[in-house]
Amino acid sequence: MRIVFWLSLIGIFYAYAGYPLVMWLLARLYPRPWMAAPITPSVSIVVAVHNGVSLLPRKIRNFLAIDYPNIKEIIIVSDGSTDGTTELLANQQCPLIKTIVVREHVGKAVAVNAGLAQATADVILFADIRQEIAPGALRQLVSNFADPKVGCAAGELTLRQEGQNASSAGVSTLYWRYEQWIRKCEAAFDSPVGVCGCFYAVRRELAVAQPAGMILDDMFQPLSIIRQGYRSVLDPRACVYDKWPETLASEFQRKVRTLAGNFQLFRLAPWTLTPQNRVLFQLVSHKVMRLIVPYLLIFLLISAVFLSAGSRIYAAFAALQILGWSFAIVGLRCQIPVPRYIAAPVSTLLVLNAAAIAGLYKFLFARGPLWKIWNSSEPESMRPNPKTNNSVPPKPPAVVPVIDIRKSVSTVSQPRREH
Repeated sequence: MRIVFWLSLIGIFYAYAGYPLVMWLLARLYPRPWMAAPITPSVSIVVAVHNGVSLLPRKIRNFLAIDYPNIKEIIIVSDGSTDGTTELLANQQCPLIKTIVVREHVGKAVAVNAGLAQATADVILFADIRQEIAPGALRQLVSNFADPKVGCAAGELTLRQEGQNASSAGVSTLYWRYEQWIRKCEAAFDSPVGVCGCFYAVRRELAVAQPAGMILDDMFQPLSIIRQGYRSVLDPRACVYDKWPETLASEFQRKVRTLAGNFQLFRLAPWTLTPQNRVLFQLVSHKVMRLIVPYLLIFLLISAVFLSAGSRIYAAFAALQILGWSFAIVGLRCQIPVPRYIAAPVSTLLVLNAAAIAGLYKFLFARGPLWKIWNSSEPESMRPNPKTNNSVPPKPPAVVPVIDIRKSVSTVSQPRREH
């Protein structure tokens, strides 16, 4: 039991403090700066949309307002939409906008693959429907491709707390700052293991088709490019804006989906856990350890309780853990600012680890496609209420362009070369 206790404690410490400290030191001692310069390669924007009619007009305006001189096309893929999204796209008059309609809801991965297969520019920008791209962000993002060793560049997501309840805000704010700091350290040393999925760009010649059903394209695509010998980098000056889910329940669901996606990534792309992955150390330390920590926490508590009868030190550890988790639950349920922020670190720890356990359960036992366990393109406050929404869907146009998904996916490039 002593071995179980100390191995658990060391594992937890390494996952949350040891590895971040190691990456910070590596970034300071062995920095690898990359070159950025004002270049303007052609850009294709690819975005998949499912039932996004309420957000799509605003997103299109945001795309068309981008101050970049060489946007070749904006490819919007309607993924089995039934709310008027397809009709709205069919009525677009802008020559930059190309529409792909997928009649059945096949998931983001297949939809993005279809858009990627039709893209013709030098650089592919992947975006989501909800986020707002800041002025100058695309120009800044593309400047990173002036370095020939950079194959993927991601912007920084700035989160707004509009409408969040106290518990959700306390958890999300602390965690996001911590996570962004680790990613920046990873990028400074080599490459992060994941990027901001709502705003990242890749060289078209390096882009790789995702396995059908893939949830974490923002890990699979960058890791695939790293596999080809290139770097993935972060540029905090290329900003996009979004807001977290407004309630703790929605934040928890989002984390469950993401963490289930980690297990799925390892199953669909097992090479990520082999020496073929240049950033294997970072992936194991940053992602795999996070999936193991919930069980280490359980072992730590059980072993401390078991050993507490014969040692005041272990008894103190057991008492601290019980008090800590109790304080975390109180912090999550409390809406008073001061107790909420005091409890935020341990509350965040509780939510993340509970989500990791739920994510494994979903991965193993979810019925149907895993990507369907949580599918949201907009904040709760913007979703139509099915009990009150009695509007009649718009009449479909006479002709709606439809694409053969199998043909499109087969034309997307696969990993080809080492740089």
